[in-house]
Amino acid sequence: MMSCELCGSSENLTQYAIAPEGAKSITVCEKCCKQIEKKEELDANHWTCLKDSMWSENPNVQVVAWRMLNRLKNETWAADAIDMMYLDEDLLAWAQATNDHLESDGNDMHRDCNGAILLAGDSVTLIKSLDVKGSSVQAKIGTAVRNIKLVHDNTEQIEGKIDGQQIVILTKYVKKS
Repeated sequence: MMSCELCGSSENLTQYAIAPEGAKSITVCEKCCKQIEKKEELDANHWTCLKDSMWSENPNVQVVAWRMLNRLKNETWAADAIDMMYLDEDLLAWAQATNDHLESDGNDMHRDCNGAILLAGDSVTLIKSLDVKGSSVQAKIGTAVRNIKLVHDNTEQIEGKIDGQQIVILTKYVKKS
């Protein structure tokens, strides 16, 4: 029976392609996948499973475990696990290639004015009337913006359509619907 190679769960399994190599993957559960892909906040209690899976003989599992442990390095148990874990030069270079391991504070997610996590495709409501630069359009307070897109290099910005015009909106002026 198949199970998540990180936590051992057998529910809602999928293949997770490991960047930047893409062709290499591991089997993970939905919860692990969402947290690896930063679509859900890290649940440190869930990731204590890494104390076992970090010893996997599968180098793909080792790379993902190393990245996740580094994202959780503020947890004492994760810092201890990192100190015990060994990756050879090639595996370590692969694990470090995306810099994904550097973002451990959870601030790398798009959040609305109330701190709720925003995902691509969500709907939001404006909490303030906004003038649209380069246009005579004013986005009124309470306007619903559906099917938002995330600005990948700036967590304080999203994109959405208002009156048929694609605009950039600051996340501090929206709340998730």
